[in-house]
Amino acid sequence: MRKEARTLYGKAVDSLVLGVDHFNRAWDRGRTEAVLIMLDRAFELLLKAVIVHRGGKIREKKGTQTIGFDSCLRKCFSEEPLICLSEDDVVALQNLNSLRDAAQHYLVEVSEHQLYIYAQAAVSLFGRLTKDVLGLPLRDDVPERVLPVCAKPPKDIGAVLDMEFADIKAMVSPGSRRRLDAKAKLRAFAVLQASLDGRKSQPSDAELDAVVKRIHKGEEWRAIFPGVATLTIDPEADGPGLALRVTKKEGEAVRLVTEGTPDATVIAVKRVNELDYYSLGLKDLTKKLKTTQPKLLLLMEIEGIQENLDYCKTFKIGKMETKRYSANALDFLYKKLREIDIEEFWQEHRKGAKVLA
Repeated sequence: MRKEARTLYGKAVDSLVLGVDHFNRAWDRGRTEAVLIMLDRAFELLLKAVIVHRGGKIREKKGTQTIGFDSCLRKCFSEEPLICLSEDDVVALQNLNSLRDAAQHYLVEVSEHQLYIYAQAAVSLFGRLTKDVLGLPLRDDVPERVLPVCAKPPKDIGAVLDMEFADIKAMVSPGSRRRLDAKAKLRAFAVLQASLDGRKSQPSDAELDAVVKRIHKGEEWRAIFPGVATLTIDPEADGPGLALRVTKKEGEAVRLVTEGTPDATVIAVKRVNELDYYSLGLKDLTKKLKTTQPKLLLLMEIEGIQENLDYCKTFKIGKMETKRYSANALDFLYKKLREIDIEEFWQEHRKGAKVLA
């Protein structure tokens, strides 16, 4: 392993241990915030260690700082050979990062059971990544006793949120003076919903007031926060203690949010049929764009179309692999062809081009 990757890994482990240590402390002052902040830092450094280990870059060209959490997630989810995160992993880490932002920048109230779920899921994922990607079993650096401790580990995230929402309803009932506390608890729901919608934002007071009005009208949290309702706990048999993952329910697909979209996360939970989204083959593109396959493939190589999941995805059917393209790819290529002379482009670039399929 490269020295930089090993150093980043060591610092990531330090943050993980500190996060678990704060979780297990008897002293509550600043406990929730410390756990969320340290676990978030642990994963940012771990993902950077993975990127460096696999030959990727953690600095942008001419940049003075290393890339942030979202860029690390994007690389480890969508860029070969860095891919090491599943859709469920990204959903869980986006949730953790959104809660960390709320804890760092304002007020958020997370119940004990919720905090346990996020902490234990973080330890489980951290251990899986270090073993499978870096070849470093976590037990070699952290004693197996370093685990979040919960008297009654929850098995159903829906039941946990039901109890949390019952408390919130009592806090906003007529005559109650705990509206600020209720909004701090609601913020945890709202940041998760925003994250799952593909938005990286904190709810405003006006938005939370609107949620309170919906509660007064009798709406339940599953209707107000439908994305949060897609999450479930997936216990894992391996690993010390209770290993678990926070996942989206079966049938809930995701889409990759375009890089550079303001205030956006990496992926958003959304029901989609991938073959409907990637509905075009190479022949379809050449016919619609009125050009030849070699010239179009050259343009796609130069523009990195086949490396962008918003434009292209490879599907395996039996032993055959085929690339499919989205309507976004068609729109992009159409606009590009209007900007250039394809014949001049072909003559200028074809000698150094790779052969794409």
